[in-house]
Amino acid sequence: MPRYAQLVMGPAGSGKSTYCATMVQHCEALSRSVQVVNLDPAAEHFSYPVMADIRELIEVDDVMEDDSLRFGPNGGLVFCMEYFANNFDWLESCLGHVEDDYILFDCPGQIELYTHLPVMKQLVQRLEQWEFRVCGVFLVDSQFMVESFKFISGILAALSAMISLEIPQVNIMTKMDLLSKKAKKEIEKFLDPDMYSLLDDSTSDLRSKKFKKLTKAICGLIDDYSMVRFLPYDQSDEESMNIVLQHIDFAIQYGEDLEFKEPKEHEDESSSMFDEYFQEHQNE
Repeated sequence: MPRYAQLVMGPAGSGKSTYCATMVQHCEALSRSVQVVNLDPAAEHFSYPVMADIRELIEVDDVMEDDSLRFGPNGGLVFCMEYFANNFDWLESCLGHVEDDYILFDCPGQIELYTHLPVMKQLVQRLEQWEFRVCGVFLVDSQFMVESFKFISGILAALSAMISLEIPQVNIMTKMDLLSKKAKKEIEKFLDPDMYSLLDDSTSDLRSKKFKKLTKAICGLIDDYSMVRFLPYDQSDEESMNIVLQHIDFAIQYGEDLEFKEPKEHEDESSSMFDEYFQEHQNE
């Protein structure tokens, strides 16, 4: 039987560890067994039990304190991840060979790991060799994404990870429960974005014709792919969490030997899903 994995990615502070903790709790409520592996060698603490912790192999603090290396925080983390890539046997022994595993990998937030360094791609390839079906889960902080320019930056980061890793990817806006009513209404247009509409909103503030042209080209690139959309993740709303889990399960065909149900919200019904979510929270 296949094994299943979520690579939980996203910038620092986007809520990766919180996502893992709340998703484990949600799956336990559904009588599903889910394990977590911490792959952040700079992590300080997390509120979930782990089946494996990269800090048992190598820690950023130890690397930074090594006088022969003289690395700072970012260089130290890259060194740790490259060391990890050379010691995948450690991870294999921690994971064991149990069939039907479902594991969340809590990954570091440094964007260079998903753009021009091969570590995460090598990890995906190794997991696939171990018969894992892997889905990327890219998180962005909804509080950061309420402005068009910040949204474009976030969507490019998500697209970069998708292209680099070449695996199914579900993009999620986290911390929806922390937004005000006004911000929730404002962010609705970013979940399934119309890039040319966002372009009109963005370029009005630009004085430089060159930057207007560049922004238009970037929006055109994103629109051409038509592969980046976001699901809202509200840890206080079980239905919101269930929708996210359904989409991820569908991407990796979890439980395909059972009677499988597609996500409730199909592509052509995405707007109704978003409307329903925001209507439910309108009076909060």
